[in-house]
Amino acid sequence: MSYLFPTYARWDVTPVQAKGTYLTDKDGKEYLDFTSGISVCNLGHAPENVKKAVKVQLDQFWHTSNLFQIELQEEVAKQLTDASGLDLVFFGNSGAEANEAAIKLARKSTGRTKVITFVDSFHGRTFATMAATGQDKIKTGFGPMLEAFEYAKMNDLDSLKAALDHDTAAIMFEVIQGEGGINEGGADFLKQAEALAHENGSLVIIDEIQTGIGRTGKPFAFQHIGLNPDIISVAKGIASGFPLGAIVGKASLADAFSPGSHGSTFGGNPVALAAAKETLTTIFDDAFSAGVAEKGKKLHALLHEALKDEPVFKQLKGRGLMVGIELTEEAGPFLAKAREQGLLILTAGTHVIRLLPPLTVTEDEIEKAVAVITNILTSKKKAAT
Repeated sequence: MSYLFPTYARWDVTPVQAKGTYLTDKDGKEYLDFTSGISVCNLGHAPENVKKAVKVQLDQFWHTSNLFQIELQEEVAKQLTDASGLDLVFFGNSGAEANEAAIKLARKSTGRTKVITFVDSFHGRTFATMAATGQDKIKTGFGPMLEAFEYAKMNDLDSLKAALDHDTAAIMFEVIQGEGGINEGGADFLKQAEALAHENGSLVIIDEIQTGIGRTGKPFAFQHIGLNPDIISVAKGIASGFPLGAIVGKASLADAFSPGSHGSTFGGNPVALAAAKETLTTIFDDAFSAGVAEKGKKLHALLHEALKDEPVFKQLKGRGLMVGIELTEEAGPFLAKAREQGLLILTAGTHVIRLLPPLTVTEDEIEKAVAVITNILTSKKKAAT
């Protein structure tokens, strides 16, 4: 009997130890972890510099409240603004909280109510972020959604133009849709979408929760395209597994988030911030980002060469170390096969295997993962012959 609500389709893996790119279960089996806690452990499991910083903070204080001046909040906020080119930060505890804050800020600052998002997007599971998500399966059974959300089609400018009106507070999107299938917005489309939004007096919110914190080979995915967002939301990889989320926005939005307008009891917790400071110091280094980009190219190249002639393989998707392998059949059954061979991977949508290795993954570990993936995707053909 479990005392937990059955909200997760849990795997038959019970972790007892994890370090770097490897996780060990209660039976002593070791797994190569290409999930990173779903793009959270971007420096791998239990990085030593982060652990040291957390221990120092634990010996100082764990929590006061946001009524106090907390120097770590200013330091981490500066790291985020320096890396993004934006100006101001609000800290919460998660990606959903960050997107809630972004939606509230956009509506309050513009005096408008509609937010346009995209089909197959994913922005969270609170009522506002669930309503913002462009996937019906996320909303099933929860009754009427919050109003004033409309869904355009990614890479379809006519669809976006049809939704845009004078009540549009913001256009909100992921540069690469994570949960929706590793679907990438085209550079020309996203630039035109941004221009349309700003011409209309609407804001641009970019959800960088899965794509941010170095995952795509730059600090944030929007930087590959040269976009100029008004607000970005971040979480997941920001603090190496400690609960933290944030929005980063332009200074012109400051008045909309005046004292008493928004808040979070635990947002900007000093222990999480200590982890974030060390995490961001490593990941926002230019040489580190360049290394991520090179590892991503190697992973893409090895996968393409290994799978290009396989009937089950359709195409590779994604950027950097956010990789999707689109198949001609459902991807779910292959996850268990990979676990049997000591590799942890994910799905994105129904037909895509999603790979999110730590950004510290080695070339040897990439080669090992590709060998397992090749084996599970060719095993059906081998069995037939």
